[in-house]
Amino acid sequence: MLFSLPYKTKQFFFVLIKLSIVVGAFYFIYEKLTNNHELKLSVFVDLVSKSKVFSLKSIVFLLILSIFNWFFEILKWQTLVAPIKRISLKTAAQQSLGSLTASLITPNRIGEYGAKALSFVKDEQKKILLINFIGNMLQMGVTVLLGATGLYFFIKTYNPEINYLKLSRLLFIALAIIALIGFGFTKSRFTIKGVPLEKLKSFLLKFPKKNLLKGGLFSFLRYGLFSFQFYFLLQTFVVDFGYIQAMTFITSMYLLASIIPSIFIFDVVIKGSIAVYLFSLAGVNEVVILSIITIMWLFNFVLPSIVGSYFVLNFKLPKKHQYS
Repeated sequence: MLFSLPYKTKQFFFVLIKLSIVVGAFYFIYEKLTNNHELKLSVFVDLVSKSKVFSLKSIVFLLILSIFNWFFEILKWQTLVAPIKRISLKTAAQQSLGSLTASLITPNRIGEYGAKALSFVKDEQKKILLINFIGNMLQMGVTVLLGATGLYFFIKTYNPEINYLKLSRLLFIALAIIALIGFGFTKSRFTIKGVPLEKLKSFLLKFPKKNLLKGGLFSFLRYGLFSFQFYFLLQTFVVDFGYIQAMTFITSMYLLASIIPSIFIFDVVIKGSIAVYLFSLAGVNEVVILSIITIMWLFNFVLPSIVGSYFVLNFKLPKKHQYS
């Protein structure tokens, strides 16, 4: 006979887990702001206070861009999950923002998968994991497409020093991994989370193309918003860049940052290091670039995660016949 905890005890531990997620997320945010070795908080505050970044007009504009950024992410999630279960925009917002908070301290935002899956009944969870993967791959696809274009023009214009031997090795390893994955898809005995790869392949091929196209469009709109937000901050800090020139740096930065595995809370550090290197080739001040990265992080991840913490604390496991 299996040992079973009393209902009230289970509820207590469930509340404790939710509190731990929220407290952990806030702690990591605090640590990143106060113990950033690349950019001291006092230096950041001093630079920002001397610029027009925190003028009412700038704050409102940055906030609007961030709201629309997450609005399109919420629409994307609602659209992609529709073939499995139709959910309201409010429910999609709760799941998207709540999962952001839950994933904040996990490597490569892996916690997002589990958080979203828990919002659905057990029979739907494996499909939800796949749909979340599809959504992330759509965003990655836009990043790679625009980033590769930007990186081509960046290399052509600035001719940075590149170790082509190391680069060729990395490409070889990447191609080998892709080939192994492709081989795995041809063998039904291979599984992911207990699901045969043949079934995963079938699920992807049968997924409604209309929903994929809409998801891709929302991914593209999101990319346009946060890349323009970065450009706006460059202009606010009086960095003399035209839009096209700036986009070669911005798209290259997001491409390189996206292919480096990291704990999500340190994503801002990785983007900062890459951005500092890229923009240094054009003589842009290091502190200015690190400040822009920090502001982007605050508006696009910290603020939404604060909203998401409310949804985490009020999260309830779905019932078998619960509809949104």
